[in-house]
Amino acid sequence: MEKVLFEIEMEDGKVMKGEMYPEVAPVTVENFTKLIKDNFFDGLIFHRVIPGFMIQGGGHDVNMNHKECPSIVGEFKSNGVNNDLLHTRGVLSMARTMVKDSASSQFFIMHADSPHLDGDYAAFGKITEGLDVVDAIANVQTNFQDAPLQPVVIKTMRLL
Repeated sequence: MEKVLFEIEMEDGKVMKGEMYPEVAPVTVENFTKLIKDNFFDGLIFHRVIPGFMIQGGGHDVNMNHKECPSIVGEFKSNGVNNDLLHTRGVLSMARTMVKDSASSQFFIMHADSPHLDGDYAAFGKITEGLDVVDAIANVQTNFQDAPLQPVVIKTMRLL
């Protein structure tokens, strides 16, 4: 299968480019691709930022209102799916609750290697350009809930 290329343009004009791997997580990539085509992520924020770990977005607007989206199957080893993509710096993965099949639109980008997530979260892609943007987001000031004090807004996401 071919890699699916995408771009995240931030409100400040900075850009991250990446690729998704349908052979690793086909349901996740199909869902994420559809959300991008539907402009689902436009105007949403990175609402959880933990330097040395990850930045998480794709579920809340600037007022922290949650944007709903149907859940998909969790494509990772502890859920019976063979997914060998490791949670290394730049890897894109799906956020979820304790329920293994609860991922929907929220995703996170690894700021640093986090092997404790391997096998329990659906990694499905990687940032290939713009890791400096990931670093900048990871280092914004946050409150005690790891939410940025100033909204970090996704202007748009597009397929390339």
